[in-house]
Amino acid sequence: MSIKLPEKGTEREKVLSRLRALKEEDSDWKSGRMFGLIYHPGEEIEDFARDACYEFLIENGLSPFAFPSLLRMETEVISMVAHMLGGDENTVGSITSGGTESIFMAVKTARDWASAVKPEITEPEIVMPVTAHPAFNKAAHYLGLEVIVTPVDDGFRAVPGAMREAVNENTIMLVGSAFTYPHGMVDPISEIASLADERNIWMHVDSCLGGFILPFMRRLDYPIPPFDFSLAGVSSISCDIHKYGYTPKGVSTVLYRSGDLRQYQYFAYADWPGGVYGTSSLSGARSGGALASAWAVMNHLGEEGYKRLVKTTVETMKKLIAGIGEIPELYVLGKPDATVFAFGSDSVNVYALSEEMKERGWHLEAQHLPPCLHVTVSPIHEKIVEPFLEELRLSVKEVSVLKPEDITGDAAMYGMIGTMPDRKQAKEFAVQYLNDLYRVK
Repeated sequence: MSIKLPEKGTEREKVLSRLRALKEEDSDWKSGRMFGLIYHPGEEIEDFARDACYEFLIENGLSPFAFPSLLRMETEVISMVAHMLGGDENTVGSITSGGTESIFMAVKTARDWASAVKPEITEPEIVMPVTAHPAFNKAAHYLGLEVIVTPVDDGFRAVPGAMREAVNENTIMLVGSAFTYPHGMVDPISEIASLADERNIWMHVDSCLGGFILPFMRRLDYPIPPFDFSLAGVSSISCDIHKYGYTPKGVSTVLYRSGDLRQYQYFAYADWPGGVYGTSSLSGARSGGALASAWAVMNHLGEEGYKRLVKTTVETMKKLIAGIGEIPELYVLGKPDATVFAFGSDSVNVYALSEEMKERGWHLEAQHLPPCLHVTVSPIHEKIVEPFLEELRLSVKEVSVLKPEDITGDAAMYGMIGTMPDRKQAKEFAVQYLNDLYRVK
């Protein structure tokens, strides 16, 4: 099946009506029934963020000369995020479209920095724990680097000793997360940064998920270990604003300790008839809307507003973890540090449990290695703790009586991928699945 551009246009209201109809099968995130992908602080901030986005929806971030307003907002946003993350007047950075681009730019910058200061390295490698985001693998794949993956401990945190053993003459970058996406753990960043400082290796902290949570938790006296530019060995940090900064997708930041490091990020080409072409990040043209929304929401909420939202979110997560702990068949993985956690089971198929909860209108992301379900908590979840836990208890009862042959569909498929001994085969299966998924139906 294929779709062609309509020969004649369709009336405005009919198109908008069809748009709204398309959303009917989407997950119900506004009511708090979704635990990932969307970070919802409530209607008031959502409406404000949307209004700010509309103000600069068409403006193009490619040219700071045509739109100095966007340049000013970008430098101010970068400065605010940098100071949140232990930076000073020397700390610099760039706005990107999301965490993947921020990580990509950090890897590219580290590669080019290493090429300049360590020209003897011809086969550069990244050393990172298995829980680091796949965006690092993606960047390495595109940029021609090798990734050395190290294990995590029983609490799902990086093992600095294992990373030290993996470092060799080709290592150009170490990675730690604050906090990890799968399980919500802050890696021992201080020890990893010390290793990087000792060996003159680039150290990147992926705080895409935690960058707008951990600084305010610290200000609220929650026990948060050092993870940012306050540690001498940290070279760069990625931090998404469109997650817990509560702005529309996509706006993220990549920060560097100094301009001397950031200069390796830029691309410039001076021999094009169209003029000198230079960009700070991977994107060329980009809407100013997301940036304007980030600037507006950060100024609107301020430190007081973010602290209020963080406290609500952290305390809500504690209630969810406590409630899950009272369900005998379930357990939370490790001791999560902030607002993300995962739970598993030794007696219930968690993928079937995810499907059962989906039937009841709840969206939980499935994970594997080990099998578990992912929960990202937002302020909106404060009002659904008890309904969620009640539905979860009922779902566990339903799934606990299933036989292996009763488990079909997505639950069976996900379980199969996770247990394939040949990981190359698992990768090929996933690629084919995507290839089939993105077809017109």
